[in-house]
Amino acid sequence: MRLAARPGERPACPLGACDGSGWILGPEDVARPCECRERRLARRRARGVASQIPPRYRGVSLDRPPLSDMARDPGRRAVYEVVKGFVDAVEERLDAGAGLWLMGDVGTGKTTLAMLVSKAALEAGRTVAIYSLPRLLARIRRTYEAGEAEDSYLAFFERLASVDLLHVDDLGAEKSSDWVLEQLYAIVDERYESQRSIVVTTNLQPDELERQIGPRTVSRLVEMCGDPLPLFGEDRRYRVA
Repeated sequence: MRLAARPGERPACPLGACDGSGWILGPEDVARPCECRERRLARRRARGVASQIPPRYRGVSLDRPPLSDMARDPGRRAVYEVVKGFVDAVEERLDAGAGLWLMGDVGTGKTTLAMLVSKAALEAGRTVAIYSLPRLLARIRRTYEAGEAEDSYLAFFERLASVDLLHVDDLGAEKSSDWVLEQLYAIVDERYESQRSIVVTTNLQPDELERQIGPRTVSRLVEMCGDPLPLFGEDRRYRVA
């Protein structure tokens, strides 16, 4: 566990490569930037997006229920293994711009698995934005009435586009409109072009999602995330022990 720097102290390098200044002194006193410097700059750029794991999911772990139950469930084990592989190599996956598309019924563990990925990215020191689709669209709408001290649309869009991982829950949950289609495509396409990772969850089948958010956006998601990972079965939130 990393210890926070005391007030006035220089924060430690999370990579253990520099003295916390963000620079590495080489031969002949020539300094070169440490990798942690870019990560710190990225965190500053990301301020203003929701990046905290919700309290319900802060203890999520592969070796604790409900995720440990998935490892023993024949219907969900394959998806569990794919997500575990992503988490085990989260830095490499983020650097490659790889994503995940989790699809299935209510209560089958989609959001829990997605939160695990976001938690792993944050613990690796990477920048993450976490939104349900309705909340994300509401946040975008607020930028249209932003005051001087608030993010403009372009500033908020830049933050969404630049974080290492964008996590969107309940994709397809919002009533479709031309404005919604435009916003979703702009965000997904920008991250596609810049090869930045995205993790999405949805209750909809691919053909249903196409009708809801448009074929162009779904096509981009397939290229970024591969085929959807299906999680189906009973709603385990209401299972009686």
